[in-house]
Amino acid sequence: MRKALIVWGGWDGHEPEQVAGVFAELLREEQFEVEVSNTLEAFADADKLLGLDLIVPVWTMGEISQQFVDNVSTAVQNGTGLAGCHGGMCDSFRKNTDWQFMTGGQWVAHPGNDGVNYAIQFPQSSSPLVAGMEDFNVSSEQYYLHVDPAVEVLATTRFPVVDGPHSLNKAVDMPVAWTKRWGLGRVYYNSLGHHADIVEQPQVKEMMRRGLLWAAEGKQNAALSQTDVAKIGNSYSGMADSQ
Repeated sequence: MRKALIVWGGWDGHEPEQVAGVFAELLREEQFEVEVSNTLEAFADADKLLGLDLIVPVWTMGEISQQFVDNVSTAVQNGTGLAGCHGGMCDSFRKNTDWQFMTGGQWVAHPGNDGVNYAIQFPQSSSPLVAGMEDFNVSSEQYYLHVDPAVEVLATTRFPVVDGPHSLNKAVDMPVAWTKRWGLGRVYYNSLGHHADIVEQPQVKEMMRRGLLWAAEGKQNAALSQTDVAKIGNSYSGMADSQ
């Protein structure tokens, strides 16, 4: 069986335990062996992480040791998938830029806070992750993120919807869901998911199901791409000069 690790915690306002439960159910339905942990110590065993098909962080506004980030990063670089949503993945550790580089973005604002009604749109894409998906609306936090320009954008939302200092700028399409590569590993992110009921919304749940599976499938493909390992190295930390 494919193996997945879900690690939840941090700010309770994002209902991390409940969201982790939704993801665990999704993965078990897809025949994964799922471990669910509520401690960052789950990232302490580097060899164990290397043996996983998928890591799912559900942790907001926390602090993490550099060693744990390095362990996750090394596992992903060697083919383990990384997938998550909302603040549980791209607002996990604000002080750690290595985490932000790996995940592809960092939350900076949600103008209007919770309850903003906004559109999710799927720009033309050849990715099977969005095949057949239709535009929909959601009432939740609309995430404004600083995003890695290397990501492949799967879904977007238009800003501004509510007034604020940002609204005098031109309208912009902000990525909502994306993929990227981190070494041999696949990374998937979806900014939706403020509460568990948003994750349970059918369109969001289907997006997450596809993203989780896609990220996990990278482990098998990585075994066919070992010639690239020399380009990647065994581990990476962009903060090495300041540690």
